[in-house]
Amino acid sequence: MSNSIPAQPLFALRLLSLAYFIQAVGALSVVGSLEAISREWALSASQSAYLITVFGVTFALAAPLLQVVLGYLPRRRQVLLGLGLFSTASMLFAFAPSYEVLLASRVLMGIGAGFIGPVLGALGSNLVERDQQGSAIAVVLLGLSVAGLAGMPITAWLAHVWGARNLFMGIGLAGMVTAMLILWRVPNKVAGERVALRSMLRLLTDPGSLSALLVVFFVTTGVFSTYAFLTPIIRNDYHGDPADVSLALTVLGVAGVLGNLFVTRAARYLSAVIMLVAGVGLLMADVLFMWMAPSQLGWLLVALVLWAFATDIVWPTQQRRMVELRPEQRGIALALTASFLFCGIGLGSAIAGWVYPAYGYAGLLASSLLSLSLALGCLVLSERRALPASADAMA
Repeated sequence: MSNSIPAQPLFALRLLSLAYFIQAVGALSVVGSLEAISREWALSASQSAYLITVFGVTFALAAPLLQVVLGYLPRRRQVLLGLGLFSTASMLFAFAPSYEVLLASRVLMGIGAGFIGPVLGALGSNLVERDQQGSAIAVVLLGLSVAGLAGMPITAWLAHVWGARNLFMGIGLAGMVTAMLILWRVPNKVAGERVALRSMLRLLTDPGSLSALLVVFFVTTGVFSTYAFLTPIIRNDYHGDPADVSLALTVLGVAGVLGNLFVTRAARYLSAVIMLVAGVGLLMADVLFMWMAPSQLGWLLVALVLWAFATDIVWPTQQRRMVELRPEQRGIALALTASFLFCGIGLGSAIAGWVYPAYGYAGLLASSLLSLSLALGCLVLSERRALPASADAMA
């Protein structure tokens, strides 16, 4: 059997990747356009920041709970419902007359995103043969990877050029167009999964599955403990200017895409555990390199290439591993993975906000290294628990 994904399912996977990109850009849009939003609606800094928090909390809760309540629906229908709600809420944000409406729209965007992100990986992995699932998930996750690295600068630029209202209108329209393309070209042949609440609780209380989920939590915490303050790091510690920040973000984006393309091919030959160890190990080595290298921008750019390459090994591989560990529960497993990922982003960003003013760049690198070490420990623990998927078949 060929390991190459045929053209028709590959096109479907790329549409799912586009949906992930739009969802992730919409999630990060407030971060990138914070100043424009504050100016347009005359908000304080804390009010604007709360728009980020309310989305993250809603998403973290909605992703697994939606699988319990509506996970039985066909996967494609779930994606279309999520995109429809997410896009409509983004347009509501664009026309919001008050802060209360802004908050409500971000809650609705969080619910819609809770349907989109976790289901895309499960849907994509079911469109191909079993030995192609790792590559398929990597294709779908490319949208998330690109958005995660370039979402903030893209939305910042668009908000500056178009204004905040037009930015969110554009996100909503892009989501609607993507939904129509998915309706047209993505097969509606993947059934949903009836998820009992006790099944979700079992995953969260079993040491093996919990430690597997904590891998992505600690990796994202470690990554965002430093990444969240990349701009002030470049300006304060590397004496860069705005052009240097743009260059660094471009390097991250290009290297991230290369990392994702590498995973798409390597997943055909290497196990998920091996690739996770390699990705986390490379991140840890890169953090040590950033710590010891001279404070010159060129050295930082070299480090950022390795940084983006390694993170784009970890993200799709973690989803692939959860699918392999819990094939009969892939829907809820991927939903919980997405929840743990967003919780890690939130904690990592909070750590950065506390550590950098007090301990500087070295403090951020130390906190990243600690979190990545915990991720590696959780990976070892989860592997030792030897989770047989058949032991937790759906009730």
